[in-house]
Amino acid sequence: MKVLIVLAVVGCLASVQADQPKKAFVFLQGTSGVSGNVTITQSSCTEPVFIEVNIIGLEPGKHGFHIHEKGDLSDGCTSTGGHYNPEKATHGGPNDHVRHVGDLGNVLADESGIAKTSFSDTVVSLFGSYSVLGRAIVVHEGVDDFGKTNHPDSLKTGNAGGRLACGVIGILSPFDEPEELCSSDGKRVAPILTLIGLIMSCLVVRVFRY
Repeated sequence: MKVLIVLAVVGCLASVQADQPKKAFVFLQGTSGVSGNVTITQSSCTEPVFIEVNIIGLEPGKHGFHIHEKGDLSDGCTSTGGHYNPEKATHGGPNDHVRHVGDLGNVLADESGIAKTSFSDTVVSLFGSYSVLGRAIVVHEGVDDFGKTNHPDSLKTGNAGGRLACGVIGILSPFDEPEELCSSDGKRVAPILTLIGLIMSCLVVRVFRY
């Protein structure tokens, strides 16, 4: 019986998939020659996302950079809706405790109109029901004020102005992760307890099978 239990545990452990990176890609297209691409990578739902940005054709300076709720480009960037904000929070900066999921702050364009940067974010996720896959990234005309001014749009949009370019967040490198390992907001749920539950379930089935 001890041998059977050991074999069952080994078999169950072998059936639990290891996390593999998930990657998304955005092709940005807009008005006045603004275009570019964004790559979003996340190793697992316990890790932050890593975002790489390359945009050309911008006016030198800072430009609001957000994830919007809809991946709908049927009416250009207008049809992407508002900032992705599933928790109905007020607008903030990327490092603020209270912010929209889609609040990624600003990108800075140099004198040639090129914005090339990379950064990590702990709120955005490619996992769970809060996943940003299929939504849109929008680059704005003006500076995002992080909700810190008295402008009536400050706590809604950061008063970042018009929408210069946008694109849908598409799957570049998908993989299957067991649903029970991530909560609805894309965060890991008690991985040790989940693993124990999986092992115990397999033990019961395999031991009784023998």
